[in-house]
Formats: sequence, structure tokens, C-alpha cells
Amino acid sequence: MEDKDTVLRGTKLDLSSYELRWPTSLFVSEGERVLRSSNTSWEEQTVWLLTEALVGTTAAADFEDLPDRPASSDDPWASPTPGWGQRGDGMTKREWLKELVSRAAELRQAAEPRPYWPQRQGRGLSHDGSTARDTRRDFAGIISDFADNGYLAEVFGEECVDDPTELPDASRVIERRLGVPDLWPLAPETWDEDTFFGLIEVFHDLVSRPRTRRFHSWNNCGWHHSEFHNGPARILYRGKVNELLREAGIEYELAAEGEDLGRLVAVTDDARSALVHQALNDSAPDITARVRHAIALFRGRDTTVESKRSAIVTLAGILEERRALLKDKLGKDEGALFEIANRYDLRHRKADQRGDYDEAFLDWIFWWYLGTMELTNRLIASRSAG
Repeated sequence: MEDKDTVLRGTKLDLSSYELRWPTSLFVSEGERVLRSSNTSWEEQTVWLLTEALVGTTAAADFEDLPDRPASSDDPWASPTPGWGQRGDGMTKREWLKELVSRAAELRQAAEPRPYWPQRQGRGLSHDGSTARDTRRDFAGIISDFADNGYLAEVFGEECVDDPTELPDASRVIERRLGVPDLWPLAPETWDEDTFFGLIEVFHDLVSRPRTRRFHSWNNCGWHHSEFHNGPARILYRGKVNELLREAGIEYELAAEGEDLGRLVAVTDDARSALVHQALNDSAPDITARVRHAIALFRGRDTTVESKRSAIVTLAGILEERRALLKDKLGKDEGALFEIANRYDLRHRKADQRGDYDEAFLDWIFWWYLGTMELTNRLIASRSAG
């Protein structure tokens, strides 16, 4: 059997000129969808995908240089040998795309340029306002990029010189969701914090990726987009916005799963994020809704002491249902789990319960209970497997 290096050396496609700006898994899923397509526009969809997902136009140009079908070696009218920049060496367009998608994990991820002179000297380029204002302006730039690429065309519509149909009022579309008028076109210098965070959540729900586009040349009308899908768009949107929030030192991020999908939640470390992911995805159907609700109550941007208590009470109820399992595995120690919930001002709210504790106690008990619940998930799964 050939080792991996041997296989790669014998591969026709050279990936060295390509950089991926999308998450690898998203590029693979969208690429595989195009490969499954028998639609005559699959080539245009591929060019659009390569233009969006990879840095620059090199990959799209290489793809367009390839033949649609293999050229016979004895065909006098066969296409000439591929020219400069074409990385296929005898491959058809579909073969080229298939290999690119199958080897997507080998593509370099696009990175920010190395620091330039002012940054290296500790003198960043001047800003024209506060950090908060700059962040809001950068967010408006993200939305502008999405709009230019057709990601808002499904809800806002697109103008066409051949179609005088009246378009939806974009400000009204946003107002119906957020309750604030006159927010489109975006004017970041006018936003307060609630408006800014509200717009972040609203546009998460509005963006939708067009998988097909066509250029309307008449009167320089421009690109028209179609075949929308919100799943890929929201993945891209969360990635860009969460990166912006991290760079600004804002300790919220858009949730990628759960009852609060697409809503701003408190940032946690990687271990807690992994625990949340496991709890949301590995819980049995009979408790999934309660787990999702408890997590949403606890991590929301508008969370309160009372909502944290409610989240803990929800998890305590699940653990109570699994008390026999815990007792079987932990012995008498399982009582300590419930003693905390019962003796402190959490569940029963009796006069003799202790309530003089710091809010940090709620954080500690929530993560302890969520971790214990995830442990019971694994115990139940192993018992079922056995």
C-alpha cells in the first residue's frame, strides 16, 4: 500500500497557489453539493463558490481554463496543453473540482497580513473615533460586503432595469424584527449599544447565500442572485462577527447551536464550549428541550440572577430523574449534588435556606450540574451499548 506522501506526490492538482477563506467543512459541503448537481449551470455555481471561498481569482481562473470533457489523444481538434496557471494537467472541470474538494483539508487557511511598520512600532494607524464606534463601523462594513455578494437579496430584493417591481422596504423589514425604525441604510454612528447588538442578531437571521448568480449586462444592470440557502450564510456570518467581537474585546459571541442559535451569548473557554456542545447534541430526546432551555437561560446576554437560578433548577430536575443511576455509580456521594440545590436558595426557596452567596456560586453550580448531566448521558449510552 502506498504511503500518504507517495499518493500526494502522484496527485495532479497543485494546491500551493490557493488559500481558503471559508471554514473547511463549509467549503466541502458546498462543493459536494455542486458536484452532485446535474444542472447545466453547475460551472457558473463552481466559479461563484471558488470566488467566494478562496482568496483571489486564481482558483476560479484555473477552473475556467480546463476542458469540459477529456480530450482524445488522437483528436486533431483537441484542446492544446494547459497554459500558465492551469493546475489540472489533463483533468476535466468536474475532476478538478472533485479533487479540490476531497483535498480541502490540505488548503492553507487565509491569514491576516503580518504586522506592518506602524503596528510593529506600537503605533497603529489612527482611528477617527472611539473603539466602540470603530467596531460598529466595521460591522456595517461586514453587512455591506454581504449585501454586495447577494446575501440580503432574498429578503431585500434586487433592482433590475427590466423589472420595475417595487422592492420591500429594507428599513421596515428590520423594524418589524427589532422595533426600531429607519435603520437602513446603516448609520453606525447613530447606534446605541442595544441597537448595535440587536442588529447583529437580526442580520444573522436575514442573510442567505445565493448559490447561483448571473450577470445582466443590459444597461450595466449587474449581478442577479438566486437559489438561496441560509445555512452556509449564517456560518460565514457568525465567523466574521464573532471575530470582530473578539478583536474588540467584547465578551459576547453569536451562538452556533441551541435554543439561542444566532443570539449573543457570554463567551466561555474552550472546555466549557465543548461541554455545551456535547450536552446539546448527546442528550436523550426526552430531556433535549430542557437542556437547550437551561443553557439559553444561563448564557444569554440579558441573563439575570433569576434566570441563572432557573437554569440550575432545570438541570437539577434532570439529575433528580437520574438519581438512581448516580447512586449506583457514586454510592452515598450522590446526595451531595442535591444537598447544595436544596440547602441553598435555589430550588425550594424556603426561609431556612442560605441566600447570602456571591453570584459566582451560581456559575459554579451550573457548570457542575451540566458536567454531571453530561456524565449521566455517557453512562446511559455505555449501558445501552453493553
